[in-house]
Amino acid sequence: MTTWIKRILLFLLIIFLAVLGLCAYRMHSATRAVPVLNYHQINDRDENSLTVHTDEFDEQMKYLSDNGYHTITPEEMMDAWENGTPLPEKPVILTFDDGYVDNYKNAYPILEKYNLKGTIFLISDFIGTYPNYMTWAQVDEMQQSGLIDFESHTLSHPELDKIPADQVWHQLDSSKKALEWRLGKPINFIAYPCGSYDEELERMTKEAGYRAAFTVHYGLANPDENPYILDRVPIFGCNSHQFLRFRLRLEYAPIFAPLDALSRSLVKNGHTILAKFVPAHDTISS
Repeated sequence: MTTWIKRILLFLLIIFLAVLGLCAYRMHSATRAVPVLNYHQINDRDENSLTVHTDEFDEQMKYLSDNGYHTITPEEMMDAWENGTPLPEKPVILTFDDGYVDNYKNAYPILEKYNLKGTIFLISDFIGTYPNYMTWAQVDEMQQSGLIDFESHTLSHPELDKIPADQVWHQLDSSKKALEWRLGKPINFIAYPCGSYDEELERMTKEAGYRAAFTVHYGLANPDENPYILDRVPIFGCNSHQFLRFRLRLEYAPIFAPLDALSRSLVKNGHTILAKFVPAHDTISS
């Protein structure tokens, strides 16, 4: 065997051991982290990455129920991290962005069926205004069930890191106050529209009185990280292997999330060929 082949094999072995070590470390460090699943629309009409079909959503919720997962709220997660309040085994948070009417018509009955909690981030100006969004009567019904918590997704869904500071404050502060007035409860959490943020937005979010904020970056919500840029696990609709993708994204987030981040970084910096060699959840489950 030539010297250069030995060197290549040694290099590949080192890379393999490094990845193996990273995976072991990430799985161990995830013991206090919480998967926060991120959904948008639940219906059988739309065919796009942000829509999960109703039967697929039912299958996913049944899996959580049958396999010992316990749904919690963002409030319960933060209480555990900050005050040591105990969490159940295998905690998971189910979040839905925007406030689509299919969350009420399709997702809510399935959550009731399996007695699972959910958190819906509302675009407050859209509720009761547009036909594809929920009415306030539907929001009230869901809140009174005790299963559904509502939090902020701003007034009108602008990308907050791309608008002037006074408009950012209006979106943060006014949506919080409007929802608190309408729902009669504190609004302590926000999901950034499109997941976009910067350091100034983090500061303003904290100043507006939010306890934590969520992005759409793939990963577990971790108590050791900044509470104003918490990761979630986006659950996408797709045409094949939907349930397998769901399980991989949920159960192996500590491994796949950093690999996804590495792949995106390589593509962003023009290294598309190298990015193809980074294993990620989508390539593994295809």
